[in-house]
This record gives sequence, C-alpha cells and structure tokens, in this order.
Amino acid sequence: MKISNDIFYVGVNDHEIDLFEGQYVVPNGMAYNSYVVIDEKIAVFDTVSQGFGEEWLENIKGVIGDKAPDYLIVQHMEPDHSANVMLFVEEYPNAKIVSSSKAFVMMKNFFGTDFEDKKVVVGENSELSLGKHDLVFLTAPMVHWPEVIVTYDKADKVLFSADGFGKFGALDIEEDWACEARRYYIGIVGKYGAQVQSLLKKASALDIQTICPLHGPVLTENLGYYINLYDIWSSYGVESEGVLICYTSVYGNTKKAVEILERKLKESGCEKVVVNDLARCDMAEAVEDAFRYGKIVLATTTYNGEIFPFMREFINHLTERNFANRKVAFIENGSWAPVATKVMKGMFEKCKNLTFAENGVKIMSAVSQENLEQLENLAKELAL
Repeated sequence: MKISNDIFYVGVNDHEIDLFEGQYVVPNGMAYNSYVVIDEKIAVFDTVSQGFGEEWLENIKGVIGDKAPDYLIVQHMEPDHSANVMLFVEEYPNAKIVSSSKAFVMMKNFFGTDFEDKKVVVGENSELSLGKHDLVFLTAPMVHWPEVIVTYDKADKVLFSADGFGKFGALDIEEDWACEARRYYIGIVGKYGAQVQSLLKKASALDIQTICPLHGPVLTENLGYYINLYDIWSSYGVESEGVLICYTSVYGNTKKAVEILERKLKESGCEKVVVNDLARCDMAEAVEDAFRYGKIVLATTTYNGEIFPFMREFINHLTERNFANRKVAFIENGSWAPVATKVMKGMFEKCKNLTFAENGVKIMSAVSQENLEQLENLAKELAL
C-alpha cells in the first residue's frame, strides 16, 4: 500500500490469532503494521509479530527491491512489533538500528545483545535526515511501555504513532473504527491517560495530515475525529450519554431487578441503556462500555461474605485503569447478610471524581414491593 510518494505500508495481517495479549478476543484478527520511507536513505519502521517475519521481509523487498535499508526504527519493544529485529539484522547487516536508550536495554533482554555497533540512540526532539524526509522523534513513555517513541516526518506531515490510534482487527476486514479502537485503547492503554494526554499535547504542535499506527488502518481523513476521541478516552471523559448496567445473578432474582430497572429507565426517558451479564459477555466489551458512558449501575450478590467473582474481576479492571468522572449506583442481593454494596463501594475508594447514587437497592433473596419502589426511585435519579 502506497501512503505517499515515498512512504509504503509493508505490514502483515494475522488471522491465526484468537486472543491478543493472551486475553482480548479478536474475531477479525490483528494487523501488525510496518512502514518503509524511501529517500536518499531508506528507513523501515518497526518489525512484526513472531511467525510473520519472512512475509514481512518479502513485503519490504517488494517495495525496495535489491536495495538495502539504512535504518530500522524501533518505536516500541513489545514483541508484536519487535520480534523480528534479529531477523532484519541478519538480512540487512549494515543497517543501523534507531531507538530510545531504554529500548536498547530491552533488546539486550530479548535478544542477548543491544547491537552496540549498530545503534543510534534518539530522545526527545532528536532528528534524523533521510534526504528530503527529516524525521523528528518524540518520547512517549508509558504509552504504553516506558521505551516508546513516536516519529514525525516533516516532509509528508506523517505521524508514526506507535500503539497510539491503534485498533483490533486485520486490515483486510471492513469494520467500524471506533468500536474496536475503543476496546483496544481502554483495555491496553487505558491506565495511562495522563501520559496519552502529554503525547497529544506534543502532537498538537505538529501539522499532521496522516497517522500511521502500529495496529489498524492508516488514518488520512477527518483526523480531528480520531484525535477528539483519544482526548476523551485519555481524560476519562464521557463519550456517550446513557446508562450502563453490569450484573451477575445466581438464581435469576438479581437479573429480574436489572430487567425491571432497564424498563423503568426507558420509561423515564433514557434513550440508551446498555446491559451486560458479566458471567457471559466479553469482559473487555463491558470494561469498554464502562469508560464510554457516564452512569453505571452495578448489581450483584453477596458471595462468601464478599461479592460474586465476575463482579470483583470487572471492578478490578475499572480501578486498574483509573476509573473516574462517573456516577455509580448499586444493587445488592443477599439472603441473610448482604454486604455487596459496601464491598463494591470500598473497591472504588481510590478512584477520582466518582459520584454515588443517592438511591440504592437491597434485595433480600427475591424482588419485593419495597424493591420495586427503590428501583423506581433509582431510575428517576439516573434519568435526570
């Protein structure tokens, strides 16, 4: 794929993978992106995941022919992007490796060498000229590893954004960008919102016309749309108006309460109500929803003097990613000593800017008339 007169896509699609990073379901596979800039000197941006090295080298040769690259620029050392550094060195032994100082330390850990005779260490605002293409490097620590750099090409106004603006899904599958980019961002990068905000601030000073991420499609139009979403996600803002209900239910009584609340919310004027059964849904999808909507209801049972395991796992995912700026309501169920609300609220004690609903629901085994009134009051509060 030709990105500009001098920049070419040489990445690969992976339809063999079922779980990305061992936990994220990727029914449409993954793309491992790599790019070549051809100028007086030739630079290759990043490698691809293990098992796709030969295909990647063939893609490079399909663009540069018998020429040899002068540089391999390693922006991120996660193995889905760096696994074939050694293969590249074996194929092109005269090429220099350009990366951050922390990345070279990681290379020693991964490959047993830091390529001392080949390495070119770059940091904040370092520049590398390929001819008419002058590359500027920006550090992006903890987006989402500490060694990350991104690269701006002054000539074609291209930002090579590493894992920023990435998404799940191979490039030969058509699908909505925002859905899988949101799930990717919240799941993988979501903890590091402050660091993403810092990178966005640096990027705002650049004239960017194309974004080349390490996963997902090259972005060339309406860049403000993508940047705005990243700003919302990384500042833990509310992207969509609506109410999210996440629940676990053992014998169906908590589920019944959720169904009643869903109906009452819609009757009260809530146009968007999303319900996730945490025992059956994709947990990453539920976590994505929690960071998308501004109001969330958590409904679960007291279980072994605690809360049901799927709910605990879900809340752990939220707090691990710095859940903030939301209104949270609780529905608890317990036959003799309900403590679920107390436990759930306690798990959020370190989260910032959470507002807890005034109305709660305490079910003693089965939904009672009193519970129906509680659910009515909760629906009215959330519908405001």
